[in-house]
Formats: sequence, structure tokens, C-alpha cells
Amino acid sequence: MASLLARVGLGRPELRAWALYDWAASAMQTTVMAAVFPIYFVQVASAGLPEGQGPARLALANTVAMVIIIAMSPMLGALADQSAAKKKLLLAFAVLGAAACAGMFFIGHGDVTLASVLYAVAMVGAQGSMAFYGALLPHLAREDEVDAVSTAGYAVGYLGGGLLLAVQLLWITQPALFGLPSGPGLTPAQATLPTRLALASVAVWWLVFTIPLLRRVPEPPASRPSGEARVRGAGASLLAPFVQLGATLREIGRFRQAAVLLLAFVVYNDGIQTVIKLATAYGTEIGIPRNALIQAILLVQFVGIPCALVFGKLAERVGAKAAVLGGVGAYIGITVLAFYMRTATHFLVLAVLVGLVQGGTQALSRSLFSSMVPAHRSGEFFGFYGVFEKFSGVLGSLLFYVVVQLGGTSRQAILSVTVFFVVGMLILARVNVPEGRRQAREDEARTAAAA
Repeated sequence: MASLLARVGLGRPELRAWALYDWAASAMQTTVMAAVFPIYFVQVASAGLPEGQGPARLALANTVAMVIIIAMSPMLGALADQSAAKKKLLLAFAVLGAAACAGMFFIGHGDVTLASVLYAVAMVGAQGSMAFYGALLPHLAREDEVDAVSTAGYAVGYLGGGLLLAVQLLWITQPALFGLPSGPGLTPAQATLPTRLALASVAVWWLVFTIPLLRRVPEPPASRPSGEARVRGAGASLLAPFVQLGATLREIGRFRQAAVLLLAFVVYNDGIQTVIKLATAYGTEIGIPRNALIQAILLVQFVGIPCALVFGKLAERVGAKAAVLGGVGAYIGITVLAFYMRTATHFLVLAVLVGLVQGGTQALSRSLFSSMVPAHRSGEFFGFYGVFEKFSGVLGSLLFYVVVQLGGTSRQAILSVTVFFVVGMLILARVNVPEGRRQAREDEARTAAAA
């Protein structure tokens, strides 16, 4: 087992503890963001709304959540660096998100406003915590192992989210096995109880598996602001994050390749996030059965485990940039095929295609960015990465909402996502990875010499 863990990039206890947070948070991403909640939102919470408005309202809730986290991410990243509080802030956002998931137990028929608010809060909690989770990576992994560790984290996340979803699927489809109400003549509250329990279980899973990171991963020391970002005198500790953020905005041009990568990422990840968040809502809208949708998402989790690891190995052979380009290109075909989707079998095939490329594409994007930023400013820079990551969840959801509101169909809305993958690939092709890494290492050397 030790040899296997070392081969996949998790040979040290602190790396395994770090990866387990992907296991914890992926339950929210799998159950709430991708599988169970979107179906429940369309069928139950949106009951009584006109056709097409359920997915559109979910897309709007996504947009609101992402706007909130956009406003918070860069400042929180700078604050985390200056106060050595990455783990504390990760925990705060995890608790916020878990509390929202627990509250989903109380969503009933027609409670679309409550469902929208709780979903938005859960999204803020998950995305906020992941910004600090990513910021820990450069402090734990060496440059030569960061791709493997990042992809291993995604694989662990797929496994954790998939295992919980498998149990939840049994609760929902075979409630009598667990002593839950079943059969004809159930009240609305009884009929929805298994699904509401599944949503609430995410909160417990999320918090329990956050504990290893809190116990085993060391908190990186506070970074010392450099140059004009240094603040002296009274109130320095309060002003430092704000001044550091301003300095980063002025100096980001010095890391041009990392900036171009961020631009590419915000575009193509917009499409990825739209597919993840709205796939089952879209499938529900066009009439695919609930159980088939959940089973397909479950399949994505287990297909994604080996494929995320394979992407890490592929990056060693062709480079992380080339591997990401291949993954983004695959999404173009996925969105075009989704436009023509008609049956549960079609959805299952698309789910397998997504599982082949989703985790590896996102993991290598994260590790590629990590290798192109100075380690001593990782919280601040991953705050920016978090902003771009979350912003890429705004445009796709907003476009979906607008297309439907203007009289289009959900099919037309999902097809419109293709543009994000095409443009993102064109921008990513311009990134000079060796030059970006050279700039980051030179900045680290200058900082070390000045200390």
C-alpha cells in the first residue's frame, strides 16, 4: 500500500491528509452540485414554475454564488498569507457550506427561494474553502511532484464523492432497505425524505473528512510583504492584506505567462463548470429519468478515478499544457453531442466521456498554475486563481439563463457553451510554460536574498 501511494503521488502523510479534503468536499460537488440536488431542485423546489424555469433558476443561483465569491477571494487570499490562516479560513468556509447542506433537509415542494439561497451559500462555502486548499499545495509538494499530487487529489475526490453517492442512490431508490417510508400513499414529506437525508448527509461527510487536513497538514508561515506592500507603524497587521493585494494588482504583469494561463482557464473552465452544474437539471428538463441521471453521475466518479491519475502520467510524457488542451478539446465534442441527446443511454455515454477528461483537465490546470507562481505568495495568487475559477462559473450559468429567458430552449443553451472551449484553447496555446516557471523561481530567489 505504501508503494502504491508513493507511485500515485501520496507517499507522505501530509500529502494524504491534504488529498482527503478533496474526498470531503467532493461529496458536496457530486451530490449537491452535480447529481441529487439539481434534480430535486427542478422536480420539487421548482414545482409550479413554467417549463424551462427550473434549470434557469438554478443557473441564476449559480451566478449569484459565484459573484459573491469573486468579490471575496483575492482579499481572503492575501489575508491568509499575511496571517498564516489558510487552514482556519478553509475550515470557516467548510462549516458555512456544510451548514447550508444540512439546511437542505427542510426544502419542500415549491420552496424555490429557500433552495436557491441554500444552494448559493453551499457553493460559496465549497468554492471559498477550495481556494485555501489549493494555496496549501505549493507548500506541501515539490515542483517535480506537484502534477502527480494534484491529480491524485482529484482521484481521491472522485472516490469519496462516488462512494457517498452510491449509498445515497440506495437510500433514494430502495428506501425500505433503510427503514424509510416507501410505497404508495406517501405524503410529500415522506416521499422526499430519502432525498432530503441524502442532501443532509453531505454536511456530516464534509466536516468529518476535513479533520485529517486540520491535524496533519502544517500551516505555512505568514509571508512577509515585499517592496511597496510593506506596511509599518500602527495597524500594520490590519492594513497589510489590503496593501499586499494592491501591490499584486500592480505587479501581476511581471508574471505574464501565469496571467495568460488564468485568462485561458477562466474561459474554458466556464464551460466545464456549466456542464457540471447544469447537466442533470438539463437531463431532467428533457425527460431523462431521475435514477438514470444519478447512476450516470455515479459512473463519472469511478471513471474519473483512473483517468485523473492517467492524466498525471500523460502530463509527464507530453507536458501538462498539452494534456489540458486535449481535455478541453474533448469537451467541444461533449457539448455538441449533448445538444442531440434524447435518451438515458445517450446521457450515460456523455457521462463516460466527461469522466475521461474532467478531473485530469482541472487537476493539471491547478498544478500548472501552481508551478508558475512564487510559493511564498501562493495564498495571494491562489486567491486570484480562485477568482478566475469562480468567475468561470458565472458566464456559463448566466448565458444559460439568458438564452432560456429570451425564448430559447435548454438544448440551445447547452450548445452555446461550446464557444468557451474553443476560445479557451486558443488562449491556452499561447502560454509559454517554461518562461512562466522561470519568472516564478526568480521571484522566489529575489525574496529569499532580501530576507
